[in-house]
Amino acid sequence: MHKVIRIGTRTSELALWQANKVQRMLNELEYKTEIIAVKSTGDVVLDKPIYEIGITGVFTRNLDIALLNNEIDIAVHSMKDVPTVLPEGIIQAAVLKRANFNDILVLKDNEEFFAQKEAIIATGSIRRKAMWLDRYPTHTVVDLRGNVNTRLQKLKENEWNGAVFAAAGLERIGKRPKGAVNLSWMTPAPAQGAIMIASLDGDDYITDACEQLNHYETEVCVKIEREFLNRLEGGCTAPIGALAFIDERTEEINFKGVLLSRDGKKKIQVTKTVPVKRHRYLAKDCADYIINRGGKEIMITDQGTVKEKKFFVYSTKSLSIGQTKLFHEDIASESSDFIKIRPNRIAPKVVKEEIKNVIITSKNGVDAILKSFTKDQLNFKNIFCVGRRTKKLIEQNIGPVNYSEKNATKLAEYLSKEIKGQETTYFCSNLRLDTLPNILTKNGITVNEIEAYKTMHSPASVDEKVGGVLFYSPSTIKSYLQINTTDKVAFCIGESTEKEARKYFDQVEVAKVPTVESVIELVNLHYVQ
Repeated sequence: MHKVIRIGTRTSELALWQANKVQRMLNELEYKTEIIAVKSTGDVVLDKPIYEIGITGVFTRNLDIALLNNEIDIAVHSMKDVPTVLPEGIIQAAVLKRANFNDILVLKDNEEFFAQKEAIIATGSIRRKAMWLDRYPTHTVVDLRGNVNTRLQKLKENEWNGAVFAAAGLERIGKRPKGAVNLSWMTPAPAQGAIMIASLDGDDYITDACEQLNHYETEVCVKIEREFLNRLEGGCTAPIGALAFIDERTEEINFKGVLLSRDGKKKIQVTKTVPVKRHRYLAKDCADYIINRGGKEIMITDQGTVKEKKFFVYSTKSLSIGQTKLFHEDIASESSDFIKIRPNRIAPKVVKEEIKNVIITSKNGVDAILKSFTKDQLNFKNIFCVGRRTKKLIEQNIGPVNYSEKNATKLAEYLSKEIKGQETTYFCSNLRLDTLPNILTKNGITVNEIEAYKTMHSPASVDEKVGGVLFYSPSTIKSYLQINTTDKVAFCIGESTEKEARKYFDQVEVAKVPTVESVIELVNLHYVQ
């Protein structure tokens, strides 16, 4: 019996319309579905522009969490709201055929103000604001937030001349006013007008279902636009527009990209056309063109790189450039690896015969096993593990996982009932918590420990100005404590790390889901309300 596909969506009228569209398409393919509404940070925080909230993906974060917690099977997004780098474990499952990608101006009264020096236009988008000021530098642009209906109501209530909207949003819910002006001169946001479906990586049933909804031409175009955005290092904090479309007559892809300063006084544009299927470097070439003509300087000036940061944090794991960019602009971050891992050579006799029960609690354990043996040499009957990423790595390289849990304590409690009185082989580190083996031993389970890898402390000295430290395991805490103080906020990736931190730190916070991105979001919410 096929499972019911749980469709996650935001609660706005537009988001529900999009979710219902996906539901109808899946139902037509004879899939069973249900819709589950989840509120987003962007829906709740309406008193700040998006770029001031400090969370990349404010409209997608809570749906990401729902996906990772297996509360929903797919998430339906306006694709322009989706960060260019998806959280680990989440994939783009499908892109629907694109609707109207243009921006439109909804008028309060009439168009007479275009001929006047003074006018007031409302928008919550810094891209739209910058493009409007570039064209009409004497006008005033005010902030406008909320869902489509809220923004339309605010336009009625205020003495503004008009407000800028995405055409697709108003058209989808049947609320585009007759007198709305099409702003064909305004380059849209990357992927504007497209609907994206996200799902968990590795769920073949869901992937197969969503692939049938994918529109290839739209997928190609929005991928180019989003790569252009990503290469310019822009998100909600930079005024960037991009549009790619396929000319079926010439079989060419036409691209236009633009970067502006927030005040609209500086603008760099690029246009380029390439044959279809020869577009691999299109986004890169266009982004390089923008950067080489002063684009980097515009963004540095706008983002106030020389501006003094208000808060300082330190990550006990090296962060990528993309992860560093997720911090709010008021937060300065440093990072280094407080833990070094070295795999041990595991004796061949360990895997000569079938091992009935195997426990692996980290991807380091998987890596160590694979350093010593090939998949064909391993003969594990029942594999139990901790963590979604560990499970994925095991199933890709070793074999199917019988059961996984989010932490070692919960796994030990499960195994105490399932394999009571049996033996198990535990591939672990030289530094490990006693929780799992102690619980198993108390319940009559013999634990054969194999030291698969060495965990070595490699702490760095953290400056006094640092107010918060990001921890990803109990071992990173122990490494940190060797030369640092505890008069800081401990931001923890999960329950085991949180439990260890509470032994030493007065202020401890734990992320909703065990990802680096979620820990960074936790930091942003703590310091920038």
